[in-house]
Amino acid sequence: MQDDILKQSFGGLMAFIAVAREKSFTRAAAHLGLSQSAVSHAVSSLERNLGTRLLARNSRSVSPTEAGERLLATVGPRFEEIDAELLALSELGESPTGTVRITASDHAIRSIISPKLKKFLPKYPGIKVELFADNGLIDIAADRFDAGVRLGEAVAQDMIAVRIGPDMRFTAVATRRYFASRPKPETPEDLMQHNCVNLRLPTHGGLWPWEFGEDGRQLNIRVDGQLIYNSIYDCLDAAIAGLGIAYVPEDIAEPYVKAGHLIPVLKDWCPLWTGLHLYYPSRRQPSGAMTLLIAALRHES
Repeated sequence: MQDDILKQSFGGLMAFIAVAREKSFTRAAAHLGLSQSAVSHAVSSLERNLGTRLLARNSRSVSPTEAGERLLATVGPRFEEIDAELLALSELGESPTGTVRITASDHAIRSIISPKLKKFLPKYPGIKVELFADNGLIDIAADRFDAGVRLGEAVAQDMIAVRIGPDMRFTAVATRRYFASRPKPETPEDLMQHNCVNLRLPTHGGLWPWEFGEDGRQLNIRVDGQLIYNSIYDCLDAAIAGLGIAYVPEDIAEPYVKAGHLIPVLKDWCPLWTGLHLYYPSRRQPSGAMTLLIAALRHES
């Protein structure tokens, strides 16, 4: 009897995860290769076994309840790990091959992806990884990428997202020499009186507005300055050279702050963001090579 309940729960978990991600019983059924009624029955059985509702259903949409969100966040990644491991075991007799194309910011590539590839690539010599550095918001489907990388808040709901990095924040920094003849900004609006180093987003051609927040208040400030780059590392280098204030990821500025080369300002206004996520269309089944890469990039909290 207990074995039957476990089998039902396992099947129910698979069905629940598919419905929660697809936000549709019909699409989940197509993804799993089952009938819609079978998926609905599996989810209902799981809810009865757990004694709580996991999905809020209406005539137009399906979405996880609070309990469902918790289950999806904790169990969903484990199922992906199981899938990746089963795939890896099935390929023991043959070396996995394929090319995975990923678009990501230069910061994501340097700080997270490339370091993890040092261990991953030697294990799978038949897998190629193409990384396209872009700070914009590329349509990965239209541009034929297998996946993209963005902060969690920026990932569209129709995508499957896998966290690959810890929570992060940006910081505004400049040198002591820069501030020697200028007062330090006390609010984001004060930046309008400073020489700021801008970052251009190549996808839309516009300048990235600096995003600040305090006590639930969010401010997007469009700063001005003499320099514009399309790489966050060039922005950091300009700040180190004393050419203005740059707004960059805290992790790449921290070594220079500790060494006394840069001074952070507006600390109370720099919010903590949900970390970087690798994302791909929920309707697309990832290749074996990509499944293995996802498992290697996954952030372990």
